[in-house]
Amino acid sequence: MAAQREQRAPGFWPLAILFVLFVLFLYGPMLAIFVLSFQGPEGGLTFPMRGWSLHWFHTLWEGIGVIDIGAAFRRSLLLGAVVMVLTVALSLLAGLAYRKKLPGGTPLFYAVVASLIMPSIIVSLGIGLLFRLLDGGIKHVLEAWAPSLLETYATALGMFTSGLGAQLTWTLPFGLLIMFAIFNRFNPAYEEAARDLGATPWQRFVHVVLPLIGPSLVGVGMFGFTLSWDEIARSSQAMGDLNTLPLELQGLTTTVTTPVIYALGTVTTVVSFAVMAVTLTVVLLWQKRRRA
Repeated sequence: MAAQREQRAPGFWPLAILFVLFVLFLYGPMLAIFVLSFQGPEGGLTFPMRGWSLHWFHTLWEGIGVIDIGAAFRRSLLLGAVVMVLTVALSLLAGLAYRKKLPGGTPLFYAVVASLIMPSIIVSLGIGLLFRLLDGGIKHVLEAWAPSLLETYATALGMFTSGLGAQLTWTLPFGLLIMFAIFNRFNPAYEEAARDLGATPWQRFVHVVLPLIGPSLVGVGMFGFTLSWDEIARSSQAMGDLNTLPLELQGLTTTVTTPVIYALGTVTTVVSFAVMAVTLTVVLLWQKRRRA
């Protein structure tokens, strides 16, 4: 006799419907923007579609008014790459340091993680104020000791000073938490075996530890880049004169009334998905090589 089909629990279908609605709420706006970015030349910001074309992508490529989207795009890519490298390097070093008893480690950990719960705009305002005070101090020193340099000095506020620091306050806590999780389940027996075979600390790190945690480091790098790529709040008061692409996009939402802004949103989303695809590919290749 065939086994009777398992009956669904009474609460299954309401929860399933709730889950579907949640997914639509989460990804529906992104899909709508993606579709509307292919509006025809006469299309507007809402449905119905008035033809299908790449017109608004061509308009985006040619430029939007006085805003240089290409330059903002390149700045965001470069800043994201720098944030990614620093997040991986500092998270790895911190994870290695916390494997042993670190004097003052607990207060330092709470200080780093606290930036996750602080309002992002407050962090941005604080960093911007700090660098403006630093500007005042530097100008005072130059006025007293090197007046000739005062004319050439502009400001310490910039993309790779205050802007970089603001974004690291967002990416580093995530990287640190990931490395803690990795090293908490790391088996030290591999290192002990390598030490018994005469490996130096550097050899143990390069040939034992790094290959085992490599895929996780790739994930930390992806987190660092993607968090930097779409960061607005913490960058808003700390970027100086040059804006990143998300800040330019935020400004365009109040002035642009054509689907070109949807085309820009589609491009930035594609870049994010491309970064995730590259990350997954690297992780799979790394794991395949390790199994081989």
